[in-house]
Formats: sequence, C-alpha cells, structure tokens
Amino acid sequence: MIKGKEIPISIFNWGPCVVKLKIEPEFKKLLEDEAKLNTEDYRSKLAGILDHETGYGVESKNKILPALSQYIGVYDQAFQKYTMKAYEKPPEYVLSALWVNYQKPNDFNPPHDHDGKLSFVIYLKIPEELKKEHDKYIGKSCGPGGIQFLYGNGPRDAITYMSFMPEEGDMFIFPAWLKHWVAPYKSDCTRVSVSGNFHDQAPLNNIVSFYPKYSKEKEKTTSELIREGYEKEKKMREDEEE
Repeated sequence: MIKGKEIPISIFNWGPCVVKLKIEPEFKKLLEDEAKLNTEDYRSKLAGILDHETGYGVESKNKILPALSQYIGVYDQAFQKYTMKAYEKPPEYVLSALWVNYQKPNDFNPPHDHDGKLSFVIYLKIPEELKKEHDKYIGKSCGPGGIQFLYGNGPRDAITYMSFMPEEGDMFIFPAWLKHWVAPYKSDCTRVSVSGNFHDQAPLNNIVSFYPKYSKEKEKTTSELIREGYEKEKKMREDEEE
C-alpha cells in the first residue's frame, strides 16, 4: 500500500542536552598557564577520590571568563535547537566554581552530579600511555580514563548512558544535575581536566563572587559576554552577505 512512497517522519530528542566541542589552542594554553598559579585545595568540595585537585583564583577566573563564556553561548544555541524552542528570556549565568583535576593511576571519580545550572569539563592532557591502555580495553563500560554520562532507566533498547574516551582539547557542556563518572586506569601517567559550574539567576547573597569588590561596577556578567558574542557573530554574517 505504501510501497514506493516516501513517508515523512519526526524523531524526537529525549533526555538531557549534552554538547561536545573542541576549544581553541589559545584557550587551552590559558587554562594550563593559569592552573600553575592555583593554590586552593579543592578536594573537600568534590566527589573524586583524587590526591590533587585545585581551584582557580580570582585573577585567573577574570582572565578565563571572556573566552569561556563564548562556549557557553554555543551551548545555549545548541540547547534551543535541541528543544526546538527559543528562550523566552536568555539565561543569566554566574560562574560559581572552576577547578583542575589531576587524575593518576587508580584514582577514581564515582557517579556524581554538580551544583548549579550548567557544568562542563575540558581536557588538557590525555597521555599516550592512557590512550594505549584504553585501546586494549575490550569491556562494555567507558574504559580506562573514559567518561560516562548516565540518565534514566529503561530496557536494553533505550539509551540510558553515553560513553566517551576524550581527546585533548575536548569540551563537554551538560546540565549540572546529570550524573557522570570517570573510570580509573593503571598506566603511570596523569590525566588533566578542568571542570566548572554555572548558576542561573542565583541570588548574589547566596553565591561567593569571584570579582574584586573595587571593580564591581566595571564587571561584565557571563550573559553580557555571551550576548556580545552573538552580536559579533551576527555582524560577521551580515558583512558576508553584503
């Protein structure tokens, strides 16, 4: 009856929106350089069983935020396409945490979620020894040094997890409530990643501002920086059309 006819269909996106992208080399270098200045021990604030996790300082966050906000802007655009619905009001983001994870052999990051609205992870170093160990893995999990996102329950034909072996420069942006975990490995090397959280419209008295008080009037919010990025991109498209 329908042989030879095309049948239009719709496929519905389901579950959380997770975006994977590649950061620019200059931004990666900035994160690496500023991480060397970290002095705050972040372990008591995190779920990981790692010996070395440090938080970025005030000045470092100020340097990092302008570039970081552009990638959050990309997520916002992707989210609206994913949900097929434009924002009625653009989110107002505040960067509430930014830290570095130095994972070593047998270190483990158990299933956990984050505080805030959005979270992200950026990979600064994935050693060759770890890549080789992962290539030899024949199991069904994310494998040594891999990351796995977990969502929902269902039968075997439902997608309830996504696994990735990251590469240097990879960035994942995802809802802060989305559970995820990182597998341990045996290779004698250090896997380095940067993670952070953004709050949406958080009351200022409930969040510790990382900006110096004396520059409060001059500071730009993440949302303002994102809008600047939108306007710049829009102008570039208009110039190309002309």
